[in-house]
Amino acid sequence: MPRGFMGVVDSVGRAGVFARFLPFALAAAVAALPFVARGEGGRGVVVVGSSTVYPFSAVAAERFAQITGGRAPKIESTGSGGGIKIFCAGQGGGTPDIVNSSRRMKPSEQKLCAENNAGGILEIKIGYDGIVVAQSAEAKPFALTREILFLALARQLPDGEGGMQKNPHQQWSDLDSSLPALPIRVYGPPPSSGTRDAFAELVMEEACAEFPGMREQKKADKKKFRALCGAMREDGAYIDAGENDNLIIRKLLASPDSLGIFGYGFLDASRGKVRGLSIGGVAPEFDAIADGDYPVSRPLYFYAKLAHYSLTPELESFVRFFLSPEVTGEEGFLAERGLIPLPPEEYRAMQNAADERRPMAQL
Repeated sequence: MPRGFMGVVDSVGRAGVFARFLPFALAAAVAALPFVARGEGGRGVVVVGSSTVYPFSAVAAERFAQITGGRAPKIESTGSGGGIKIFCAGQGGGTPDIVNSSRRMKPSEQKLCAENNAGGILEIKIGYDGIVVAQSAEAKPFALTREILFLALARQLPDGEGGMQKNPHQQWSDLDSSLPALPIRVYGPPPSSGTRDAFAELVMEEACAEFPGMREQKKADKKKFRALCGAMREDGAYIDAGENDNLIIRKLLASPDSLGIFGYGFLDASRGKVRGLSIGGVAPEFDAIADGDYPVSRPLYFYAKLAHYSLTPELESFVRFFLSPEVTGEEGFLAERGLIPLPPEEYRAMQNAADERRPMAQL
């Protein structure tokens, strides 16, 4: 079955006659998919979720409409957690078809989907991303580590005796004399964001576990450990900037002494305006993330409701389009926009899962 653009274009040819005479007909479908006429009430594909995945989905939706002549999917940035909650509310026209996520769905979220009869869910890993800590290109760069970030941003710090104490640090130089004597001010995502979840896991918890007694706490009560170590400051050192990563970039340009946390794709799209700081001696570059050398990287996902394949005829076409080599392959246009492609074997596994309409396994 064709997976590339040509497979889509061939289908457009078959559907073109219908599209000219039926204004509400489906104007595109992937080869071998049945043509399905749409009624006036049809809404097209609706996607919610991650602000990190949003720009990738948005450009894919635009290209999908251009190439197939169909409607562009509607993409909304709600954050991973908020999007999954909406996605798992059930099935039918009042719920989205796809949710983007910058982390894997949690078992509790999969359970929520099941309880609300959302039906079978297709899980697709689309690629990898690095979480960057960036500054204005006009500012003087400095190097970071997981430990420095934890000491700067954690609401509470281990006291060395198994307890926690309020974070007293006000300037970067409080953490290391080689760092600038500037106030700690970092703009970042809200609790609903998958980027926030991943940053907490990959930076905050990793650094926290290195303090005396904290690994034992993690073994004894992982949930409590995460709550203690992953909680961000609320005294102005860490500033919740919402789900708009472009807003964080604007804040950095207006306040060069500030730092911001967001996905690599936004850094790549803003070259010359902002720079990513090295973490653990490794700069956030495409090759370093792809090779696994950059320490703060994570997979990106989308989830699609299989029950909506009959409700929203464009849905399966869009899923297969998104997984075509021209979109998410090593030479696809999303790689040019900062998405780190999957290794070939993993990429083929995702295509097979989509072809087979294979529901995700129980987490």
